[in-house]
Amino acid sequence: MTDKSKENSKTDTPMKGDRIAKVIARAGLCSRRDAERWIVDGRVAVNGDILSSPACTVTDADQVVVDGRPLQAAEQTRLFLYHKKPGLITSSKDERGRATVFDDLPDGLPRTLSIGRLDINTEGLLLLTNDGELARYMELPSTGIKREYRVRVLGNVTNDKLEKLKNGMTVDGVRYGSIKARIEKGGSAGDTKGSANTWLVVNLKEGKNREIRRVMEALDLKVNRLIRTSYGTFHLGTLPKGGVLEIPHGKIKEHLPGFFNPNKQGGQEKTTKKSSGKQKQAHSKPDGQQADKKHSGQKHAGKKHADKKHTGKHHTGGNRPSSKQNTQKQKPYKQKPHKQKKK
Repeated sequence: MTDKSKENSKTDTPMKGDRIAKVIARAGLCSRRDAERWIVDGRVAVNGDILSSPACTVTDADQVVVDGRPLQAAEQTRLFLYHKKPGLITSSKDERGRATVFDDLPDGLPRTLSIGRLDINTEGLLLLTNDGELARYMELPSTGIKREYRVRVLGNVTNDKLEKLKNGMTVDGVRYGSIKARIEKGGSAGDTKGSANTWLVVNLKEGKNREIRRVMEALDLKVNRLIRTSYGTFHLGTLPKGGVLEIPHGKIKEHLPGFFNPNKQGGQEKTTKKSSGKQKQAHSKPDGQQADKKHSGQKHAGKKHADKKHTGKHHTGGNRPSSKQNTQKQKPYKQKPHKQKKK
């Protein structure tokens, strides 16, 4: 520890610290689990001493170094909606050289982590954040955040089959929790006889690896398209494929009051207003506004909503915008032009 931290340890009111992996995750370098692996691999040092175990508590007085670079102070939590296209891996890198979602992101975004994963053939809403602790909070089954999917299956869909999912089921030794599934409006059960596709709406709270595909296979239903449409109160809406939209900070706090408690973000308070009915939903339009019918697929935000002083380059660090600016309507980031990879 530094001389300053030694002095604090001798006082009657020692500085409150956090576990080192939590601090690294909060700074947005990686998830808490990855931070623990980095520590075991000898990539993290505190006050000049290389750590070998994540069982270490640090305070602001300690000097934390990761891969030879001082750990920067955590920035304000940011959250992005991203419309993942099929064929992309949800990983920062792939050993087989396949394209990842981070290869597809437009320029100008800060370092981000994905909140959960979507497999290579799954498309739809993927949440990105610069806060590893937020990612962990939203991923934990104990948080109870619902994910909703549109699922196209081939096979004979019956109400009895869908009813089996409500109590959970075990497939190949893996226990899956309760899943709510219904036939999408306009369809009907028992009339496909296995020869046509049926669209289902599926809700779950765990999201284990390939969960929907595996439970459907156990019901003799083959998934041939899978689209995540919402994660908690954040909805895909009309965001085009490959599009990215930042949620204003005020809206993040409004929709995730359980994460922003007095011990986080410099003592910010929880939302005190009691909820009346259903919680508000954050769609791919900022501040929950409906999409402008005049908008095309690529130009998701029209000129009417453009900030005249905006240059197209989004804030990635340095002097932070004021809280008032952060609650203003945001434009989606410009998409990268599609490039066909050589085989």
